[in-house]
Amino acid sequence: MTTHAHITAWLISLILFFVAINLHKNGKIKGFKIVHMVLRVFYLLIIATGSMLLFILTPLYILKIIVGLWIITLLELILIRTAKNKRTKVLWYQFVFAFLLVLYLGLRLPLGFHPFA
Repeated sequence: MTTHAHITAWLISLILFFVAINLHKNGKIKGFKIVHMVLRVFYLLIIATGSMLLFILTPLYILKIIVGLWIITLLELILIRTAKNKRTKVLWYQFVFAFLLVLYLGLRLPLGFHPFA
């Protein structure tokens, strides 16, 4: 149950993140700020549900935790720098790398879904 809540929180967060980026790109700053604040609540949900999954602490799980926090930081930095009209290219590269890494770890480790099993 906690795994599902964690994955759902991540998926909703990613959707909200891209909605926020799109709102800012279209000049809807008020909507951007609202979605950004809701996204911050989902960051807390991700951290809360992720911490409930911590009963197995192996080096790979610790790496997944670190990469997950890195992704949350990148999401926030991209939104803030986008709002200030600053370059985000390097942050996007980091995001893609970190997202693929955490997705790989999430599918490889025992907790979670195993679509290739």
